[in-house]
Amino acid sequence: MRLSKGEIMKTVIFDLDGTIINSERGITGCLRALLSDLGMEQPPQEKLLCFIGPPLEQQLQAVFGFDEEKAKASVTKFRARFDKEGIFECDVYPGVKELICRLKQRGHAVYLASSKHENACVRILKHFELARYFDGIYGSTGMGKDNSKESVLRRLFEETGESRSDAVLVGDTKFDVLGAKAAGIPCVGVTYGFGSEEELALAGAIALCKDAGEVEEYLADGA
Repeated sequence: MRLSKGEIMKTVIFDLDGTIINSERGITGCLRALLSDLGMEQPPQEKLLCFIGPPLEQQLQAVFGFDEEKAKASVTKFRARFDKEGIFECDVYPGVKELICRLKQRGHAVYLASSKHENACVRILKHFELARYFDGIYGSTGMGKDNSKESVLRRLFEETGESRSDAVLVGDTKFDVLGAKAAGIPCVGVTYGFGSEEELALAGAIALCKDAGEVEEYLADGA
């Protein structure tokens, strides 16, 4: 499925992990430290990749069977290490900074919507000199509310007044696609992140792009 000619997506919203940055080193390193502290065996790397993107508390319960109390305590311990050591153990994907810059130059409103803690999102974007290109940075609030992608997106629209009718999310996993759909907007899936082409397609991504150049081309085709 492609955007119709003349269907301009004025508002472009980016996911962070797996879309703007490759955060595998930092997140999985902190997870391994957490599991070690808890006396758990170290799983193969591929089993930890599903933690990159969705809310951590949710994934700890789903993957390792933690109850809610243990998951919450583990998230606190994870963040203590991540905020000091893991946060900048990441890299911006090739071409993404240039893509975001050009979108701003063309008059698009550009936002971030992530399940990562909002303060961490701000720090990362500032570190890579990307924050100035964003009209707003939205992430997990850590206030006990639902911090799913849908919830973060709904808060973004409520607080900014942006229209859903000409907005699109760019993300790398089914959590992005499904969250966008629940929030009333389409999602362009990028396949260079942590989700597979199959899961993105099954979830309902309106397009699959293998790199930043293809994302730019796809958005331009709608203009």
